[in-house]
Amino acid sequence: MTGDKYTAEQIQVLEGLEPVRKRPGMYIGSTDSRGLHECLREIVDNSVDECLAGVATDIWVYLGQNGKAYIKDNGRGIPVDKHSSGVSALELTMTKLHAGGKFSGDAYKISGGLHGVGASVVNALSSYFLVIVLRDGHAYYQEYSRGVPKKAVSIATQKQIDEWLPSQWMTKIQNGASGTITVFEPDKAIFSEVGFDKSKVKSLLRDRAYLVGGLSFHFYDEKSDEEANFYFEGGIKTMVKHANRDKNPISDVIYLKQENAPVSVEVAIQYTDTYSENVKGYVNGIYTTDGGTHVTGFRMALTRSIVDYGKKNEIFKEENGKKNYNLTGEDLKEGLSAIIYVKMPSESLQFESQTKAKLNNPEIQGIVHSTVKSGLDTYFEEHPQEARKILDKVLLAAKARIAARAAKESVIRKSALEGSSLPGKLADCQSTNPENSEIYIVEGDSAGGSAKQGRDRKFQAILPLFGKVLNTERARLDQIIKSDKFKSLIIALGTGIDDQFDIKKLRYHKIIIMADADVDGAHIKSLYLTFFYRHLPELVKKGHLYIAMPPLYKIEHGKNKKYVFTEEEKEAYLREINHKATVQRFKGLGEMNATELWETTMNPETRILKQITVNDLEEADRMFTTLMGEDVPPRKKFIQSHATMAFLDI
Repeated sequence: MTGDKYTAEQIQVLEGLEPVRKRPGMYIGSTDSRGLHECLREIVDNSVDECLAGVATDIWVYLGQNGKAYIKDNGRGIPVDKHSSGVSALELTMTKLHAGGKFSGDAYKISGGLHGVGASVVNALSSYFLVIVLRDGHAYYQEYSRGVPKKAVSIATQKQIDEWLPSQWMTKIQNGASGTITVFEPDKAIFSEVGFDKSKVKSLLRDRAYLVGGLSFHFYDEKSDEEANFYFEGGIKTMVKHANRDKNPISDVIYLKQENAPVSVEVAIQYTDTYSENVKGYVNGIYTTDGGTHVTGFRMALTRSIVDYGKKNEIFKEENGKKNYNLTGEDLKEGLSAIIYVKMPSESLQFESQTKAKLNNPEIQGIVHSTVKSGLDTYFEEHPQEARKILDKVLLAAKARIAARAAKESVIRKSALEGSSLPGKLADCQSTNPENSEIYIVEGDSAGGSAKQGRDRKFQAILPLFGKVLNTERARLDQIIKSDKFKSLIIALGTGIDDQFDIKKLRYHKIIIMADADVDGAHIKSLYLTFFYRHLPELVKKGHLYIAMPPLYKIEHGKNKKYVFTEEEKEAYLREINHKATVQRFKGLGEMNATELWETTMNPETRILKQITVNDLEEADRMFTTLMGEDVPPRKKFIQSHATMAFLDI
């Protein structure tokens, strides 16, 4: 559209739910797996709000093999009487943005919903959507397709109920029964993925069960025939214990609570001997993935309490005749697990967006700060041994930070980050635009040589690093900085590390780990993933990290040639060609010449890359701790449980 043709005819008005289908990312964040599960969360949290209102005790979630999700609660049931707008309250709620019962605060004093768009957004993005309301001895229902009602709200028969719902949910229409049942099938025209991940769903339900006392969740996945039930009375204290079940705690779970009507604050804190952090903030049952004012208030109070206790008890050591109180927030993060849970009136909630990733209420920062500061001060005074263990952990982290900074200044600042040369083994690309550039981290000089010859030097850089790198799961930053391999990698990426990290300085927007398709290669990939997840997590969160997938076999018959990536794929292809063929098993990348490496692993048109993402922070943290930590029993148990899934290179 050119400037001289810009008239009133170009102005569009999107009616009803059209804006949602036009720009779904504005409402659910994305149209990939994350957005898909955001839809499920919206519906589940509507049922959770019924429990927060004190009118529901159970929620059922059923994942059908047909791709549909079924969510049911035993709450009041959505009103079905006629609204002043002329349509049923049910239809209004499901088809109009910003229509719901959470604006006035009369129907829901505390809830996670506040914009009145959750259910209607899911409706708009579903090829099929059904709501059944059990209320007043009847089963009212309405069906929709992409947000459009098929007909007016009607009363369902028992036969219809039995046809719509799974056999486990043969809901009988009885006098006195109440609740809401929602069935939806994500629209394949909107979502790149339409299959629900049962582990993500169970994690969502488990968290809600911890946070909402007296609420039972019942889960069933039809594909795997797996059933699970969640009910916890220990609240967030049990939640922290569960997160640290495979770690070695150095303190008990510290539980703090303050009722400051109309705001309630609960905090659970525990330190372990690990180097990672796991802090999660919740508001009215909603996990705020990007934190917010409640998490900021917690961090400020934690730092202040620990510093004040250290000063008062003269725990800090003297340096040059002076006490050193220069602790940072980073020092307090090592081994910290914490849950911050705030409950407040729904009409006062201020989230950054509809996805509710960040709390913006400024007053909550002060309330949480006051709760944590006063509570921790009292706890430290009453539990001096626990306080000393935490202080020792924090001081050790501070000592490591100072050592790491010295190492960085002597190793990195005097090299690439201050403008001198890049690592000698790095074959850099010609492009200076990070968005168009990618770097291959290649194991071994032989494979590195083939990669350098076969690459497209316009946008592909190669960094060969021979042998296995340091396991950074339990390595301190100063040890990492002194490692030649990691030093070269950090310099090549350009971002720096720790408090000097700056993602704007990233030189390549695709960081690709390329290792052999065998057991050693898998171990090397695990070591690199550990390093990135623990020490450069922002690169993982922003989607810059990838794994290259080299083929296992090359099959030649006549003039035809095919590369296959699994044993099953090889057998299927051999059956398909139905005659003799030459099969070559690639034992390593070094066996491939430059042309083969380009064709199979580096050519953007033909290669297979796996992007590394993190959907469940707690589970990812636990997995790295189990597989890469020092404790053998959890790793042994994991290996025994998953032995049949292992790849054996025989």
